[in-house]
Amino acid sequence: MPKDSLEELAHPAYWDTRYSGDDPDAATYDWLRTFSKIAPFFAKHLPPASSIPRILQLGCGNSTLSYDLYSQSYHDQTNVDFSPIVIDAMRAKHPEMKWVVMDVRKLAFEDGSYDVAIDKATLDAMLYGSLWDPPDEVKANIKAYVDEIARVLRPGGKWLYITWRQPHFIKPLLQRPDVWTLEVETLADEPGGGGMLEYFGFVMTKTGDVH
Repeated sequence: MPKDSLEELAHPAYWDTRYSGDDPDAATYDWLRTFSKIAPFFAKHLPPASSIPRILQLGCGNSTLSYDLYSQSYHDQTNVDFSPIVIDAMRAKHPEMKWVVMDVRKLAFEDGSYDVAIDKATLDAMLYGSLWDPPDEVKANIKAYVDEIARVLRPGGKWLYITWRQPHFIKPLLQRPDVWTLEVETLADEPGGGGMLEYFGFVMTKTGDVH
């Protein structure tokens, strides 16, 4: 994808167009892997559904992920995206969940209000240019985003992030030793899947308060 196209991913206008009725991805689209391939990662790291964890879906788009988890009894989910078109469409499709137009870099939630934050390629959409030395705009966007997740997670809460980006690029952007621990694992492909790309699951577990 050309650099200019990658820059577009960080702006709502691109997504409003993509989620409009004229685009083939308007109904539903899952970046990276479908739920069946990442379900083991969530089974391993999500709290039991019986504990009714508060889950924040960051940059939800029109992925099936929220409903897939809802079908597993994770009912307390707040889905945010900065595209009003996709939020309106998903609210009409799944009124049983909360859908909010919101920029993930400026979350309008109280400190410590969520048990889990989930990101499936939302941070990836903010990345363009050289990842060895990202442009200033990328660094500012990532910092604002990570600051907000650190703020809205309760102590002991988890940020689960799924990406195709290599860990040696991503770890320096996410490391906050005074706020959370960071683990990364390679997500196994389905038997006979023959995938060309590796995918990774990051788990940030909050250990303290944000100052």
